[in-house]
Amino acid sequence: MSDSAFSVETTSRLAQWRIDNLASCTYRKSNPFKIGKWNWHLAVEKNRTLFIKLYPEISNLTRDNPPIASFIIRLLCSAADRKALIHPEIKDKQLKNNDDFVWAIEVPLTGKFIVEVEFLDLKTVSPDGGEPCSIWAEVFPQKQSNATALAALGRMLTESIHTDVVINASDGSIGAHRAVLATRSPVFHSMFSHNLKEKELSAINISDMSIEACQTFLNYIYGNIQHEEFLTHRLVLLQAADKYDISDLKEACHESLLQDIDSKNVLERLQSASLYQLPKLKACCMQYLVKFGKIFDIRDDFNSFLQRADRELITEIFHEILTTWKGF
Repeated sequence: MSDSAFSVETTSRLAQWRIDNLASCTYRKSNPFKIGKWNWHLAVEKNRTLFIKLYPEISNLTRDNPPIASFIIRLLCSAADRKALIHPEIKDKQLKNNDDFVWAIEVPLTGKFIVEVEFLDLKTVSPDGGEPCSIWAEVFPQKQSNATALAALGRMLTESIHTDVVINASDGSIGAHRAVLATRSPVFHSMFSHNLKEKELSAINISDMSIEACQTFLNYIYGNIQHEEFLTHRLVLLQAADKYDISDLKEACHESLLQDIDSKNVLERLQSASLYQLPKLKACCMQYLVKFGKIFDIRDDFNSFLQRADRELITEIFHEILTTWKGF
């Protein structure tokens, strides 16, 4: 049997194991695949009942800090009809060994099928004995800079210390500092270095952002952004980062948007990836839609998307479909 029969395809939080034929009274375990901090295995055992198992590979990391997983596991039948058996959502289940999650399926199955796991969250036990912490909340741009300096910059913004420019959003205004803005953005630097209206009026009009989003944008610039507000405004921050040439914010948004692609946001993110030239995000969205077959699950939304999407992007999608599904 070829090694591909044991390989699991993955994207940031989704894993699919394609099984072409599982003879009766047999057992098969996948190759390890990495999601989050851990390597994982899927296993199937078929006798009169089909058993599917998901568990982390045994290691020092697993023994010392076993994952606390929330996930949805599905069994997808033939590619033609995409019928699926879906296990009820698993919420915050600690997985240590291959018996911690076992799904017994009584329905008889023949032909090809796909075992799919969508990880909703992965947590670890807090070192101080507190509530478990999501590993995906740990990766955050705020931690990249010196905490003391960032706190001082944050106070300059929140307490309006010696502000010398006003940012006018669509529904409100906020004071800021030319020097900070010019240091963080070449576009702002150009505004204040030439005789433009922004320099003369000491004001910048950002009418395509709400005051809440604008505050979040400035919080990032000043190193004072919080995790939840970053997640809430990622797409607006991406637009602002592109408009004002703030490359680190653009990359932070790019990396974050890769982490939680699902059927509700994949089309919006594909459009953003195309608009703002984000190749990794575009590739992951294409993989989710085409290679993992999620295009079948959002037929109506996808048809609406095709009516308004850029022609070049539509061409890319259909090229990906033809390339991936050729001979399947």
